[in-house]
Amino acid sequence: MYKKLKEKISVFVVKNPSLAILIMILILNLALFAGAAAIISWLSPYSLSDSGFWVSVYYTISMVLDAGCISNVITDIGETSVVLIIVCILTVITGMITFTGAVVGYVTNYISTFIENSQSGNRALKVSGHTVILNWNSRASEIINDLLYTGKRETVVILASQDASEIEREIGDRLSTSIRNDQMLLKKECQKLPALRKIPYYLKHRTKNRITVIVREGETYSTKQLNDISISQAASVILLTKEIQNEVCRYGNIERREELEKGNTNTIKTLVQVAQMTSSEESADHQTIIVEVEDNWTASLVERIIQHKERLAKCHIIPVYVNKVLGQILSQFSIMPELNTVYSELFSNRGAEFFFKPVPMEDDIEKATEDYMRTHSYAIPLTIMETASGTYAFTVSNSNDDSERVCEPAENTLNVELNYKYQMLHRNIVIIGHNSKCQDIMNGFSAFRGEHNKSEKEILNITVIDDAKSLERLDNYRKYPYVTKTVPADVYNAPKIKEAIEQAIDSYDGNTSLLILSDDYTTTEDIDSAALTYLIYVQDIIFERLKNRPDFDRESIDVIVEILNPKNYDVVHNYSVDNVVISNRYISKMVTQIGRKQALFEFYSDILTYDEEEAEAFKSKELYVKEVNLFFEDGKIPGRCTARELIWSVYKASPADNKAVVLGYTGPNGKMVIFSGNQDDIEVELSSKDKLIIFSNH
Repeated sequence: MYKKLKEKISVFVVKNPSLAILIMILILNLALFAGAAAIISWLSPYSLSDSGFWVSVYYTISMVLDAGCISNVITDIGETSVVLIIVCILTVITGMITFTGAVVGYVTNYISTFIENSQSGNRALKVSGHTVILNWNSRASEIINDLLYTGKRETVVILASQDASEIEREIGDRLSTSIRNDQMLLKKECQKLPALRKIPYYLKHRTKNRITVIVREGETYSTKQLNDISISQAASVILLTKEIQNEVCRYGNIERREELEKGNTNTIKTLVQVAQMTSSEESADHQTIIVEVEDNWTASLVERIIQHKERLAKCHIIPVYVNKVLGQILSQFSIMPELNTVYSELFSNRGAEFFFKPVPMEDDIEKATEDYMRTHSYAIPLTIMETASGTYAFTVSNSNDDSERVCEPAENTLNVELNYKYQMLHRNIVIIGHNSKCQDIMNGFSAFRGEHNKSEKEILNITVIDDAKSLERLDNYRKYPYVTKTVPADVYNAPKIKEAIEQAIDSYDGNTSLLILSDDYTTTEDIDSAALTYLIYVQDIIFERLKNRPDFDRESIDVIVEILNPKNYDVVHNYSVDNVVISNRYISKMVTQIGRKQALFEFYSDILTYDEEEAEAFKSKELYVKEVNLFFEDGKIPGRCTARELIWSVYKASPADNKAVVLGYTGPNGKMVIFSGNQDDIEVELSSKDKLIIFSNH
């Protein structure tokens, strides 16, 4: 019997150490109170004979809680002795240790444990309608930053294996930078209006209060930890891929890269768990799960998980093919550099952006688009598209409310004639460096070439400058007929790199795009280092040409610099390069918008993909930047007009099989105007150096 009791006590102590300690404290103090009361009663039998034992207990507790009560206790007893005084003093001292000290220590430890559990993610979080981010990479802080501009309060819960304090510091730095930049822009505007000069300070506090971020350390596939962040009640779940830049050893990075190129098992394991939890009956309806995918093996398994687990009424799983999207974007920017600033605004939650609303499928999409265009001056209609979740009409405007504002029908049209035979100009491109997206970038070039290379002359002429091993890895780009030259030279061989760039520029009469890639497989400390070095070489070439050739046109060289770490943006931008591509930021912007607007996924996929070469008709619509003097017949540019008149006139004049929607225009020195707000209030006066931003099939 004694052995069984001893075993039960042992198991109880191991499983419930805090409760066992609390019970021991209570028993010890009860024994102290009872023992001290009994001794006091024994030492003062006559004075306490009428009051009884419980008065002694009261005296004992009073002395333990307040040592100053000793004098009152002795006075009340009436009979004093040295022994009684010694007993009272010992009772106080013992009580301070066993009661006051033990209870304070226990409560302090409980509070400390509570705080520690809250920070480490061991305590359940009751929240709903929030955004959950699983894992952490260089795109994550951009996602959170873009949530600042959704126009409503946002709650973001992050579960990652990285140190929570470092993640919080990175988020704080990113948000502070964004708020500071907004303040500077707003301050410039407010200088014209003295009464509004206090707005930046107000805006700072208001912006900070718009987003609440909670960071938890843990495993993204743990059922308990996922339940603790209320994943089943989240509005959207964003599953990011882990990066390898935190590897200290360069060789460790190489091994990890080879492993990840085969597939990402961590993504699959986490997605299976998340899909199971969000598709349960207890979960919220219409949850969005966005999962980053970087390789074909992972992509195929994600598609199978979608087939097995997805319930459209409960959750919707959207795979975002990171390398493919970035490859398409970087190839488009090399062909039309102005698209960088266009996408930067349209893909974000700031300024003009894409909106959509459900509509019945129209038999005549062009007529429905035209009718909308005639009666709306605050939004630009793009297309009506049938998606997996329904049929939607897509527009560009400043807000969703703007897309609903109806105005007087437009009747006036300009006398414009379009050049129906307009062809995209031949592009001379130099690619410098490499990254994991090289093959996807080339696939983007191939898709563009397949749709637009309709003449005998090759539309693309590409030179690649990279180290010998990287060129060998891609078989020296032999399968791409439009790559006319490859130059093996590492980042340290400045003379050879400069000579190759000079030859590529001089071999072509028109503009040349220089695409500088940043290696995303290097260590953290080396991120963007090679790209910045290449940029110095390019700027040396431009500087020498400006110095030695007075007639040299600076605009003839477009420099597109890809950087991965947003902290390096200011370094590149201040180095006289306006066309900086923070590749991770584009994925972040897309992920943020898709998380709240699911139908945008298929729309983005469409505008980033050109029609296949063998396609009989142009079906896919994209954004183009077209030269004004070539877009209009015989270079007859319309005179001063309103944005609405220009949009309406170009749409009416464009052919039925290739309706063109004007979104704005770009000018020299990085000028860009998107027609957002009231189009009747926007005056437009195009010049021959401007380029129109067109949404069309071709």
